[in-house]
Amino acid sequence: MTDFEKARALLHEFKGNSYLFGTDVLPQVGQKTAAAGRKAALVRDTFAGSDDYVTVIRDSLAESGVNVAAEIKGAGPNCPREDLFRIADSLRETDADVLVSFGGGSTIDAAKAAEVLRTLDGEIDAYFGVGLVTEALQDRTKSLAAHVAIQTVASSAAHLTKYSNITEVSTGQKKLIVDEAIVPACPVFDYKVTYGAPADLTVDGALDGIAHSLEVLYGAVGKPNYDKIEEVAAACIGLVVNFLPRVVADPTDKEAREALCLATDLGGYSIMVGGTNGGHLTSFSLVDILSHGRACALMNPYYTVFFAPAIERPLRVVGRIYQEAGLTNADVEGLQARELGVAVAEAMFELARRIGFPTRLGEVGGFGRHHIERALGAAKNPQLKMKLQNMPVPLTAEMIDDYMGPILEAARDGDLSLIKNV
Repeated sequence: MTDFEKARALLHEFKGNSYLFGTDVLPQVGQKTAAAGRKAALVRDTFAGSDDYVTVIRDSLAESGVNVAAEIKGAGPNCPREDLFRIADSLRETDADVLVSFGGGSTIDAAKAAEVLRTLDGEIDAYFGVGLVTEALQDRTKSLAAHVAIQTVASSAAHLTKYSNITEVSTGQKKLIVDEAIVPACPVFDYKVTYGAPADLTVDGALDGIAHSLEVLYGAVGKPNYDKIEEVAAACIGLVVNFLPRVVADPTDKEAREALCLATDLGGYSIMVGGTNGGHLTSFSLVDILSHGRACALMNPYYTVFFAPAIERPLRVVGRIYQEAGLTNADVEGLQARELGVAVAEAMFELARRIGFPTRLGEVGGFGRHHIERALGAAKNPQLKMKLQNMPVPLTAEMIDDYMGPILEAARDGDLSLIKNV
């Protein structure tokens, strides 16, 4: 079985026949939508070439007897609260019985959260955390409209997952809804839409996929489903490590583009069976200077060293992938604990250098001490507690300054020696 066949098999295992993915699948959207409702609200992104794809969607919906009740502009990067509220207000003006979103992670996340507000009202802050939407729906005997989520970027896998990330722009802080109730009923991803994606978006998205699988893998040690998580994560990380440099070298490489789509979808599989931790937690405090995927990817080598004594098995799996890709000559089988973590982190740095990606926060324009303080403060917020609990080396709020502080300082300077292990 090839790496591509393996990835497709895992995605079918994950989503069964509910997931429509591959090349040239967009014309089938109407059939999928008609099975869920007859009056749709379409929330859409606007980018170069997007009108052509939206025309295909509209035509497909019409042919299947689905009326578009409203067409709503999607969300900006990191899904600002203001965009969420605007989309929710527009949804309230419709009597749509099915929601169709077409966009990247931010627009799909906005559609998820906007439907929550349309159905349940209240303040969005009441739903940040785990399972609070489901709880409110049960209390009020209500249900959300079915969501047909059409992904346009190989990145967050928002079309497959239970997460909605919302940003308070004024404070530069992101918060998270985690709830099975907001998982889109009908996910769709036409890989052809990604062929023209800009270089930075492609790189950030692919590394976001790695971050999803990597962090879940690190946090899975000792858990009953570890073997499955390792299988999914290894497939995801291997595809990105081997094919991302090809896309950077030749953006028209369709095989490599497909590899990144499959990989980031597997990242979505990962975060539905396990949770992210350190890299994602810190990324929520860097939204004013870095994209989400870029922030996670930049931080994960440093968390790798911090977690290393507790994650030797995952580190060997990851180390072998980077070694086979020619990114390290380290003895990943013989090294142990922190030394193994440093070797894997250095391999991650080597991939970053080969694709022109930063390796330390100090390289990022606008970064300052206030970002470290913001990240430390956010880590103590009970609404983000799940990220601390998912860490393979769990931290309490009282340990944040002593241990997370040096990780952030190491990431600022690119100096792994600053990291303290528990």
